[in-house]
Amino acid sequence: MSLPKPDNQTTTVVITGASSGIGAELARGLARRGFPLLLVARRRARLDELANEVGEDYSVGVEVLPLDLSDPRSRGKLAERLRSDPIAGLCNSAGFGTSGLFHTLPLERESEEVTLNSLVLMELTHAALPGMVERGAGAVLNIASIAGFQPLPYMAVYSATKAFVQTFSEAVHEELHGTGVSVTCLCPGPVPTEWAEIASAERFSIPVAQVSPRDVAEAAIGGMLAGKRSVVPGVVPKAVSMSGRFAPRSVLLPALRIGQRLRGGPSS
Repeated sequence: MSLPKPDNQTTTVVITGASSGIGAELARGLARRGFPLLLVARRRARLDELANEVGEDYSVGVEVLPLDLSDPRSRGKLAERLRSDPIAGLCNSAGFGTSGLFHTLPLERESEEVTLNSLVLMELTHAALPGMVERGAGAVLNIASIAGFQPLPYMAVYSATKAFVQTFSEAVHEELHGTGVSVTCLCPGPVPTEWAEIASAERFSIPVAQVSPRDVAEAAIGGMLAGKRSVVPGVVPKAVSMSGRFAPRSVLLPALRIGQRLRGGPSS
């Protein structure tokens, strides 16, 4: 057992980063299946708009909680909800990326990236799991990336945070064997979202590898329902993930560096 069948009392799914992209599509997909939702993001207006949409379209209960999870007090508030409420699912979708030469990027922004992509995800997972294990059912979805399968020049911090998410999620999933609780690691390839624009990451993506946010979310929800350890949506991203895991670093990293420069990436 992993994500239990929906009801209106004990199967709420919490989604961070719910105001756009994959997070918003997770909300739509879970609401379509009948799950009540707690939506978390910084932008209240976006959350309200999404809550009204899915509440009306699918007749599920939706609560919004506008929080900046990079702030310790804000994420502490959410962690307390995860500990005290009978939460059935947690989707850690909040995060962002940066691109460029690492030593030229603002350190404060890089540190915030590590916090939101890795530390916040770890803290919220830690808060949610005890109750799920006690109830014998529940599912956590952690958003990684195929970027985490190998070091990625010019997106050094982003790929490092996603490698952490993969390793952490798969290890905890194995620890939970036999409890009825799962941790699924979602590793999408390039997804056309607001995140890619913010990170200036379009030049690093391969158009043929792109998968829509809705298709990524549907694959993720399927993985949660099935209690899978990991999900890589799309044929091309699966192939890329295999090369990242098994290609020699001495060949892979220069190829990535040269390829990204040819696509308009920075030069030292």
